[in-house]
Amino acid sequence: MIAIINYGVGNLFSLESSFNAIGEDVKVTSDPEDLKRAERIILPGVGAFEDAAKKLKSSGMAEPLLAEVKRGKPILGICLGMQLLFTKSFEFGEHEGLNLIPGEVRYIGEVIPAGLKIPQIGWNALQLGIRNEEVGIIKNEGEYVYFVHSYAAFCDEKFITATTNYGADLTAAVQNKNVYGVQFHPEKSGKVGLNILRAFCEVSLC
Repeated sequence: MIAIINYGVGNLFSLESSFNAIGEDVKVTSDPEDLKRAERIILPGVGAFEDAAKKLKSSGMAEPLLAEVKRGKPILGICLGMQLLFTKSFEFGEHEGLNLIPGEVRYIGEVIPAGLKIPQIGWNALQLGIRNEEVGIIKNEGEYVYFVHSYAAFCDEKFITATTNYGADLTAAVQNKNVYGVQFHPEKSGKVGLNILRAFCEVSLC
């Protein structure tokens, strides 16, 4: 079973429908016991980092999530859920994340050319990171996925499995052992997105 964490933010119905479409047993849950029973965990998220981090903690799901990651269970953070995996964010202040991947979340306006619209909204191509021999759940160069974001993760390139170019190369997908993250929305990315979710479902279990 795949557990999608319900902590008050995220495209829960779309994600649930996407996993159903690829034939996976999935449950949207706010019960920590479901995280123990699940084979894989999804951390969704939309909105602002500080609000999401507070809601995740107050939901009682943060500590059980960290415990399952420590056990080696695969976790996938999506969009803001991916950003929460990092050490901290500078979105409207400085806020602590889950620190599962060393790095920071910063405003994309710091690195993209002036004049480009923020947030980045729409389809953009994926470029494989330096770990082409270990690309995780991102398999193919040049496939298009759907982005909606004003902030992006900045980290050591050894964690980056894919980037996307929006005037500058921005982190699109990351991996640190059993912790995976995608900045884009696979549930809104058609067949490509479904294939990425399917690849996550094929990740080896601990």
